[in-house]
Amino acid sequence: MSDDVICVGVISGAYGVHGEVRLKSFCALPEDIETYSPLTTEDGKRSFSLALIRPMKNGFVARIAEVATKEEADALKGTQLFARRDQLPHLPDDEFYYTDLVGLEVFDTGGTSLGHVKSVQNHGASDLLEVHMPGATATVLLPFTKAAVPTVDLAAGRIVADPPEGLF
Repeated sequence: MSDDVICVGVISGAYGVHGEVRLKSFCALPEDIETYSPLTTEDGKRSFSLALIRPMKNGFVARIAEVATKEEADALKGTQLFARRDQLPHLPDDEFYYTDLVGLEVFDTGGTSLGHVKSVQNHGASDLLEVHMPGATATVLLPFTKAAVPTVDLAAGRIVADPPEGLF
């Protein structure tokens, strides 16, 4: 994935028969996705000029200028939408874009490597770092809290974790 684009949403399917789409926004303020338009595919080969029509459960109904029919909208189902990093707001020191955390090496407070961040997940309560341990096929879900992850050093590409007892 290119470091200069960040996934801000996904097209979840067609809405109605006139080419509108159902859109899920991953932005902190969901309606902000419209301000980053035009959005692109990850490889930058396709661009989408986006306008929100109205909110709906789990997202928005949106119009994409380049889409005129239900069939064209259906064909875009699952398409991830990316914005350039320089379009997005700068984050406070204690907030991170998920994409920046993936791949970081995780160490315990004694300096022992626990693995690498495979993904960041959120199932409703709080963020979890999916950590792939060295030499293992299984992963561990580490709570992404100040207590369990006191240090994130993006410049050094490392995280210091103080995981709950027995997690690793």
